[in-house]
Amino acid sequence: MADSELEFFESLPRTRGAASALLRDDVGRVLLVKPTYRPGWGLPGGVIEMGESPLGACLRECAEELGFTPRLSGLVCVDWLPAQASPDRRPATVFVFGGRLAPGQFEAVRLPPEELSAAHLVEPDRIGEYLPEPQARRIGACVDGRTDGVHYLEHGRPARWA
Repeated sequence: MADSELEFFESLPRTRGAASALLRDDVGRVLLVKPTYRPGWGLPGGVIEMGESPLGACLRECAEELGFTPRLSGLVCVDWLPAQASPDRRPATVFVFGGRLAPGQFEAVRLPPEELSAAHLVEPDRIGEYLPEPQARRIGACVDGRTDGVHYLEHGRPARWA
C-alpha cells in the first residue's frame, strides 16, 4: 500500500463495535449481568477486538463472562450509537445475537469476579428497571415479537425510513 493510501485510510473516522447475546429462558426472561467496572446491568458481551467478527466477539465474551458458549440462533438487532452517547465520544455499532438458555444453563453460569458481580433473569417488562433507556429500548425492540428478522435501530429507536 502506498503512503498516500495509508494516510487516506488513517484519516478516516473511527468507530467502535460491540456484540452481545440476548439469551432468554424457556419462559422468556432475559439474562442480564452486572459489571464490576461500571454501574448498572447489561447483556453478556463486549467490545469487538481488532480482526474479530461480531459473532466471534459475542461467543468469546459469553465464554469469558458466563463460563459457557451459548447456542445462538442468529442476529436480532444492529443498533447504531451516536458519539454523544458514548463515553469516549466515538460512534459505535452494537450487534445483538439471540439465543435460548437450555434447561439448567442459567444455574451453570460462572461469573468472573473481576468483571461481573451478578447474573439475573429478568421479565421483559422489567428491563427498564435494570438498564438505561436506550439499552432498554434496544432489548424491548427485540423481545416485543412484532417484527420477524433483524431490527435496525439508532440509539435504541427504530430508524425512520423516509
